[in-house]
Amino acid sequence: MNYDLVIKKGTVLDPSQGIHARRDVAFANGAVAALAPDIPEKDAAHVLDASGLLVVPGLVDLHVHVFWGGNHYGVEPDIANISRGVTTALDAGSSGALTFDGFRRFIVERAKTRLFALLNISSIGLGPLETGELFDIRFADVEKAVATARANRDVILGIKARLARHIAADNDVAALQRAQEAAEAFGGFMMAHVGNTARPLEELTAMLRPGDVVTHTFHGLSHGILDDAGKVIPGILEARKRGVVFDVGHGAGSFSFRVAEKAFAQGFFPDNISSDVHRYNIEGPVFDQVTILSRFLHMGMSLEDVIRLSTHVPAKIMGVAEHLGTLRAGAVGDAAVLRIDEGKFTLTDAHKVSVTATKRLTHVHTVRAGRVYRHWDHA
Repeated sequence: MNYDLVIKKGTVLDPSQGIHARRDVAFANGAVAALAPDIPEKDAAHVLDASGLLVVPGLVDLHVHVFWGGNHYGVEPDIANISRGVTTALDAGSSGALTFDGFRRFIVERAKTRLFALLNISSIGLGPLETGELFDIRFADVEKAVATARANRDVILGIKARLARHIAADNDVAALQRAQEAAEAFGGFMMAHVGNTARPLEELTAMLRPGDVVTHTFHGLSHGILDDAGKVIPGILEARKRGVVFDVGHGAGSFSFRVAEKAFAQGFFPDNISSDVHRYNIEGPVFDQVTILSRFLHMGMSLEDVIRLSTHVPAKIMGVAEHLGTLRAGAVGDAAVLRIDEGKFTLTDAHKVSVTATKRLTHVHTVRAGRVYRHWDHA
């Protein structure tokens, strides 16, 4: 046998290679081995029939919370990700310098989902609902964050700072400055959680570097991307021109159809699509990354774009695009098999506004390192 697995008869959509066509995909030794119009079944140990289905690189989610048991937000990583098409996920600040060792040992090293992390600038990680982790700015310990990141550089890609008032009080600028200092010290990027901040978003984004990420871009709360007239604020446009990344980060309270529709009408689309899945939204409105992609299909984005913004683009932001988020030969053998359903489907944003979509994406199979993932198979 030449291949361990061949996905047959599917429509391959791989934005990293500009491919949207009928192709077979072969995997060997955990990697993508070949992409061709017809790969003989006799050459494969296992065959997966994808007739009528879409085959894309394994989805990459730039914003999840999977520190189950480590804080009140965490969900089990494989339930929320690999079982739903996401083969690689970035935990966005669930752990801090004082809790990361537990996150690594008990979550990262045991999950089937490939996990990376942003270290919370607060040394305690995500704080309780009643008192945010940055109410006391002393928790934003740059020295501890840098030491932990350097010791775990294979997993930690950057720093997360949650800047909303209920998390940081009036410490948004101070926390952002410390997060920047830590990220620069070890060569990582930083992600800023925005919405209901003490300072206007325009002021905060002016502090960000190219490659840094604003998450919850279309939040619909105070201090957003729109002015009182519904226009995208000039400082936001300037930040994007400088290379600041504007991510979705849907979450339980951070995505508004109204805001997104107004921004889209002005040509301001997301730079990346992420779910912000956690225990308070996995049963709705988020559910999973594929459901979030369906929202953006409904809003008029192309299938190619929503797949690109959840595969190749997040892999580039994370610095792993050479071997993840692609079906290029030699890349890690991750794929998601999806179905496009047509009908009437209710989609609800984080502010309980619902729309009726006429199509949606549905997860069918996940391939992780060249093997079909089945949650009951722990080999």
